[in-house]
Amino acid sequence: MTENQFVVFILGDEKYGVDILNVSTISEYMDITKVPDAPTYVEGIINLRGDIIPVINLKKRFNIAETSVSDDTRIIIYSIDGVAIGFLVDEASQVLRIDDKDIESTPAILTGKDREYISGVGKHEGKIIILLDFAKILNESERAVITKLV
Repeated sequence: MTENQFVVFILGDEKYGVDILNVSTISEYMDITKVPDAPTYVEGIINLRGDIIPVINLKKRFNIAETSVSDDTRIIIYSIDGVAIGFLVDEASQVLRIDDKDIESTPAILTGKDREYISGVGKHEGKIIILLDFAKILNESERAVITKLV
């Protein structure tokens, strides 16, 4: 039986997870510089230890009602094709190990674009965690636009 490790984070009232393998760091919220003419879901860019990193607001990307930044707000830095991209989340609380047997495939009710970036549904202690593939949240043309920001 294989165990998978996921960084668990919160958006609104729901828990999500992303495979820990491509997560380079989880940063506390820091000032984000707005970029003119960026897509609406791009919050801006940050300077993290000398690297300029674009930041995607996952609530805007997923059409979830926005809330104000709090002490729990985090930026998950994730590498997509060698490019570091930040994902703004309400809270990144823990790393969980979930057995393969506790991961269901993406529900058939999800169709189109949503189905592409949801890699499955994890079950942990009676709760559901929606498992995401950050590399598929942005299509190729969107990634090209974002990489031009840095």
